[in-house]
Amino acid sequence: MKTDSNKVNPQNTVTPDLPTLTESVIQRAREGLQAARNPAAQSTYNAVFANLDRIPNGEGDHKISGLARRFFIRLFINMLFSVSIENPENIPTGPAIIAPNHLNHIDPFLLLSIAPGAPFIYILGDARTLFNKKWKRLLIRAVGGVIPIDRLWKEEKAVIRAAELQRKDLKELAEDLARDVPDGGSISTLRRLENIHTAIFRQGNSLLIFPEGALGVEEGKLRLPLKRGALLYAIQSGAPLVPAAIIGSHDVYLRKKIIVRFGKPLQFQQKKRPNARETQLALDSFQNALESLLPKQYTEPNDLKLFRFFLNHMFW
Repeated sequence: MKTDSNKVNPQNTVTPDLPTLTESVIQRAREGLQAARNPAAQSTYNAVFANLDRIPNGEGDHKISGLARRFFIRLFINMLFSVSIENPENIPTGPAIIAPNHLNHIDPFLLLSIAPGAPFIYILGDARTLFNKKWKRLLIRAVGGVIPIDRLWKEEKAVIRAAELQRKDLKELAEDLARDVPDGGSISTLRRLENIHTAIFRQGNSLLIFPEGALGVEEGKLRLPLKRGALLYAIQSGAPLVPAAIIGSHDVYLRKKIIVRFGKPLQFQQKKRPNARETQLALDSFQNALESLLPKQYTEPNDLKLFRFFLNHMFW
């Protein structure tokens, strides 16, 4: 079968937006499958959503207060890093969608350590990353305020695509991934999330969403294309979209200086169902705003990197 050599190579590179198909990528896909089949993770997922479903029903969901959460997270972050805030006047004090770049699993804690305790900020995150360890499951069930998102990892997509392109040795793994790993695209799942998000804004609270959809690979550069979820929630709810740049968290170590730079809130005309052109224009505007906050050239400090490995892998 003739293929475009710039797009497909079934032996290693699958498509430009998917990783090269190495043994580590295949192993990561196997780990993702195992995480999706984990009964403890599934139980926690169901319990978390049962709690979140209380919000559209007009009931209070179980969660720690935003002020208490910020207090403890701030103590934790300030012990580890030196965090500076730029443009604090742009930090939202009312319902909003905060949309930062994403370089490290510690990024949500950085944002929550400096954002106001009220309104309460709910965090959207990858379900399997959130529930892959027992201590995470216990913490999330106790603290609340987290919205798990189902999605296929890029490594899993690479395996599935390679199996379609005659990698017969990956066929069984690809079939297992397609069967057992939810991609979050079902109508019922999307409607459930929409109901929860709508109720969150109706109660005067906010969302924290990482629009890259995965960790970036380099300081100062976004993983493109950006996902549209944060933008669509902003358009549909009428809530402002606040871009934020996290600078210095790609490679962390004890007492490293990290900058969180907030951009001016973006306000879009509220629409229940924006068309494709409106969505793309708004997405371009948001991407430009986010990129303008990132450093044009980042130089890693020449510091003593104490506890580097531990801090970079603490929340994996």
